[in-house]
Amino acid sequence: MGFFTSRLSRQIALWVFASILVIEIIILVPSYFRRENELLMQLEQVSRATVDSLIFLIKQDISDRNVLPAKIKNITKDSTVILGLSIYKADELLIYTVGEPPEISLEELKNNRIVRKHNLDGKRYDIAWTERHLGGDYILIVRHDASSIQPALYAFIGRIALLTIVISVFVTSVTMLVLGATVIAPILRLRDDLITAGDALSKDRERPDFYSLSVKRDDELGEVMLAFNQMFCRVYDEIAQRKQAEEILRAEQEKSERLLLNILPEMIADRLKKGDSNIADGFAEVTILFADLVGFTEISSRTSPPELVELLNKIFSAFDRLSEQYGLEKIKTIGDSYMVAGGLPLPRTNHAESIAEMALEMQQEIMKFSGECDKPLRIRIGINTGPVVAGVIGTKKFIYDLWGDAVNTASRMESHGLPGKIQVSASTYKLLSDKYLLEKRGKINVKGKGAMTTYWLTGRK
Repeated sequence: MGFFTSRLSRQIALWVFASILVIEIIILVPSYFRRENELLMQLEQVSRATVDSLIFLIKQDISDRNVLPAKIKNITKDSTVILGLSIYKADELLIYTVGEPPEISLEELKNNRIVRKHNLDGKRYDIAWTERHLGGDYILIVRHDASSIQPALYAFIGRIALLTIVISVFVTSVTMLVLGATVIAPILRLRDDLITAGDALSKDRERPDFYSLSVKRDDELGEVMLAFNQMFCRVYDEIAQRKQAEEILRAEQEKSERLLLNILPEMIADRLKKGDSNIADGFAEVTILFADLVGFTEISSRTSPPELVELLNKIFSAFDRLSEQYGLEKIKTIGDSYMVAGGLPLPRTNHAESIAEMALEMQQEIMKFSGECDKPLRIRIGINTGPVVAGVIGTKKFIYDLWGDAVNTASRMESHGLPGKIQVSASTYKLLSDKYLLEKRGKINVKGKGAMTTYWLTGRK
């Protein structure tokens, strides 16, 4: 019965109740005047015998005015409703008056045979019979006591009002019961379905079972329920398809992100996505490592392409894990050469130490791979520290690359090194000498650089 508390129910009940009251009031107004006339007629019937006697008296010869008062008094003595009367001749001469004088004027009698007048306070009722009605030369005006009329009218109105309220309450209640079962309750259930539908759509829940789906109606409300279900199914399917497309798009975006981060550092990738087309940064001090697999060309001549690619992939994947472990930035691979740098794109103070740790770990990895694949694998590593410029060039197959003399020197440290050795420049030596074991190789003639003093990194202190 929740529809009795709904706002729509209260509005309907109010309008039904008010409509019935208005109709009853419209009916009551003529009923009131009709009942008033009935009561006045009843009052006339009560005084009918006395009035008829007076009229009979007037029709007789009343020339003897000394006898008239006694006769009138004798006639009216038993009447309980006549309070006064006046008798006029047709020429408007007052012959006799007794008791309360009536309020009907002779002007009001000129065009009427009988005149009835009820006082505004409702307590007096005057009736006048003209000579045209009496058939003589006299006019009779009688005042009645109508004080009992008003209470009777009030009682009549009270009964009608009570009956009106009872009828209004009954009709309103029946209307509410019928409307509640046929309209209000389904609307409230449809409202609950709308709330459930909103929750299901906003919270990504499974499609709920709606009340409106279980109801078959051949009216306008049934059409609304059908339209609601069609709308929900369409929206639900559209959202499901959109979410599926979003999932596919998100997966593709994540894949693109991973591919982009495999090519570029995260900071550089973010700048590219923001529309920065000219990316070039200078770094005052960066440590660069070049590594080359010695004898790999000879091994490739005796190994099938799939096995060769698999071996190279395992080695470089191990190097990639080491670069992530020490927070270094892999720059690129060229054939069987590997290039990594520390101190960019985010500057750091321990870049030389991280490169040294990775170089030592790379030697251990190569020894492990050589034992596992039974191939004479060795690695030659060169390290240098200095200023560089880093950036992205090209529009297709672009990479994050380094330029500068420090890069060339690091490449020379590798190419002029020895298999199984880690050769570092004097600039790198200054940064590592406190924590690492370094052996002076001495001066060597470096292509494009001339004589340079270099060192072998052999381990940690």
